Amino acid sequence: MCFGVLNISWAATAAKHYTELQLPPLPQVKVPKYERTVMNNGMVVYLMEDHELPLVSGSVIVRTGDRFESADKIGLARLTGIVMRSGGTQKHTPDQLNEMLEQRAAFVETGIGETAGNASFQALSEDLEMVFGLFSEVLRSPVFAQEKLNLAKTQLRGAIARRNDDPDDIASREFQKLIYGKESPYARTEEYATLNNISREDLVKFKEQSFYPNNIILGIVGDFDSKKMRSLIEAKLGDWKPNPKLAKPQLPKVSQNKRGGVFIVNQPQLTQSNILMGHLGGQFKSPDYPALDVLNGVLNGFGGRLFNEVRSRQGLAYSVYGSWSPRYDYPGMFIAGGQTRSDATVQFVKALQQEIKRIQVQSVTPKELAFAKESTLNSFVFNFEDPGQTLSRLMRYEYYGYPSDFLFRYQKAVAATTAADVQRVARKYLKPESLVTLIVGNQNAIKPSLTQLATQVVPIDVTIPGSPTQATKN
Repeated sequence: MCFGVLNISWAATAAKHYTELQLPPLPQVKVPKYERTVMNNGMVVYLMEDHELPLVSGSVIVRTGDRFESADKIGLARLTGIVMRSGGTQKHTPDQLNEMLEQRAAFVETGIGETAGNASFQALSEDLEMVFGLFSEVLRSPVFAQEKLNLAKTQLRGAIARRNDDPDDIASREFQKLIYGKESPYARTEEYATLNNISREDLVKFKEQSFYPNNIILGIVGDFDSKKMRSLIEAKLGDWKPNPKLAKPQLPKVSQNKRGGVFIVNQPQLTQSNILMGHLGGQFKSPDYPALDVLNGVLNGFGGRLFNEVRSRQGLAYSVYGSWSPRYDYPGMFIAGGQTRSDATVQFVKALQQEIKRIQVQSVTPKELAFAKESTLNSFVFNFEDPGQTLSRLMRYEYYGYPSDFLFRYQKAVAATTAADVQRVARKYLKPESLVTLIVGNQNAIKPSLTQLATQVVPIDVTIPGSPTQATKN
């Protein structure tokens, strides 16, 4: 048997460094055609036809959220969102719902998060009428079966019992408490006691506070005829009575809880430190958000300052990042952090502090600016990977009161961002003196001591209060 000799000399001569590659310009992003209407009962409806596959997907956004639950019943919103679907409807038991959907490879799901409630469905085009009917039932007439509430509580108690298993989860949870305050709706956590306070009647009441057509945005995308779809929506949801007394809820006030300080969650079993640093941030609607996003690009990724300096040159990190992370209708956070060896913890924190200060005083180079803007603009197209994603974004912007072309305004502003803009927002929004530092790690293995960072290092106790065995039957 004779084998030919593979000539690979061309590869050596043709290979180029990634910075030398010449790529064609990205295609212009276009929003697919859609229609927006408002039903007589106040429900906002978006329809976007897409006939590429014989599928139809839909979702609703409901003006609610766990930030509106009372402090003694944390977990109520999440339980309402779970049991709304799992507990069946007035016409169909949970088992009947599951069987009917499974036979058609369809789904109906519900949930309530921090700032909104949601429900969604997906079905083959031929099954649309039946599945949309079940979806409408779940929205309008859930029964919140007691046994399903008991099951959901058991699952959440299990999550509480395991919440200290992952140091990343500990760091994220406790850092939010340091920034927003442990009593803030944006940081508080479910406990065994708060779950025990929640009854089936609480779920019914929480749902009835917000699930009305004049408090809902519905969006449907896929293989359907818009005229027929409008008729189906009218048939299933048109007689749903609005609540004329519905008022937009007052959002919780936000202020930074801790200003500065070093905090430690001692986990003796760990061989590395998980570190978060940061302070209160802002919202997407800030006119400076595009420049702040370019600043993120200067700091992060391959070729970013943090990767080059902290990870590559100093060799201090397995991972490192720094990000201005806004929210839609309340202040987000600026967060920097990463993971490092226990004995490199103090050096890592100092290196991050130095880079945050450096971006305020040392102007970004033309190369850094071009890299950051290009990576930011290149990622823009991924906001429009499919029509469903585009429709979801349109609905979200309406829900939070943003203009429908917000993303395109952002794109233009990123393209216009200058090096002076980046330094200006770095000086204006980054607050080195207010940085809160949290370490989750083995305190005894951290050498030199954390007292090199602060005279007082505050311990955080993450012991889980109460016991799951104290569960009540409600």
